[in-house]
Amino acid sequence: MPRVHNFSAGPAMLPQEVLQIASEEMLDWQGSGMSVMEMSHRGPEFIGIYERAVADLRSLLAIPENYKVIFLQGGGLGENAIVPMNMLRGKSEIDFVVTGTWSEKSAQEAAKFAKVNIAASAKADGFTHIPAVSSWKQSANAAYLHICQNETIDGVEFQGTPDIGNQILVSDVSSMILSRPMDVSKYGLIFGGAQKNIGPAGLTIVIVREDLLGGALAYTPDVFNYAVQGKADSMYNTPPTYAIYIAGLVFQWLKKRGGLAAMQAHNATKASLLYDALDASDFYKTKVQKAFRSRMNVPFFLPDEKLYVPFLKGADERGLLQLKGHRSVGGLRASIYNAMPLEGVQALVSYLAEFEKSHG
Repeated sequence: MPRVHNFSAGPAMLPQEVLQIASEEMLDWQGSGMSVMEMSHRGPEFIGIYERAVADLRSLLAIPENYKVIFLQGGGLGENAIVPMNMLRGKSEIDFVVTGTWSEKSAQEAAKFAKVNIAASAKADGFTHIPAVSSWKQSANAAYLHICQNETIDGVEFQGTPDIGNQILVSDVSSMILSRPMDVSKYGLIFGGAQKNIGPAGLTIVIVREDLLGGALAYTPDVFNYAVQGKADSMYNTPPTYAIYIAGLVFQWLKKRGGLAAMQAHNATKASLLYDALDASDFYKTKVQKAFRSRMNVPFFLPDEKLYVPFLKGADERGLLQLKGHRSVGGLRASIYNAMPLEGVQALVSYLAEFEKSHG
């Protein structure tokens, strides 16, 4: 059966080259006589896989030496609790900028551990933009300010890093990490679930400045204590070994493609192609203001609720899968992460024109 174009928001499609390598190495990893799934996380074979993955990630993101890379479990959603448990460091307040569903969920979870100050919110306008930084009401007593770099559900993305002065910036980068270069040194901590741009579900990546470690709440479980896991090089407990292996293959794939600058150009081309097609139509509607549109997740809407079933049926028949919008907002959504080839977006744009012609 031919490969489909999978527009799922996550778990998302992986590069075919990575899947091919993984399939070839499934039963026997590089002459070891065993699968990576069977390896001891403390054995020399897996330690080599882990060390290369960390080194390649550091290279891709140009991570400064004074930042720890930690591989954890629990997903991005789990980090909504794990981050405040580690990052309050004796303080009792956190600032949040709410730009969509995920930053709103993050604020709700953090409220279990600290006083949450909403420095800015775009909810009243339906999450169609990011409030100007000049309007943010930051608290002098907050331990840090939290943003979601890219809102997977609502399709809103920070196009750069906000300047928040001396306050520590924490960012959920789950759905945009490795899609373009970013200056890690401007953040105290970034985190992301792997199942969008990195690899399979089960792995979470945390990159944290070392001087921020050591102040976790007393009841923080050791497996989620950044200082404990950082000191143990993510091996305090058994990490998600196979997910780390796949992530490492993705890192190698990215480097072969020219790194994050090349990936940024690739993603910009795909996003422009899709948004241009939507903008040129009176049939399809988008809600996010142009300056804040996500390059990873593109929500759009049809003029009549009755059209969604035939649209999705026709898309499935053409191998264009997982285009249904998130249940909380409805509509349609095309997630066009790193592994989505240009051909996939071209096929979607052709179908958009075809469907409009027959139903418009």
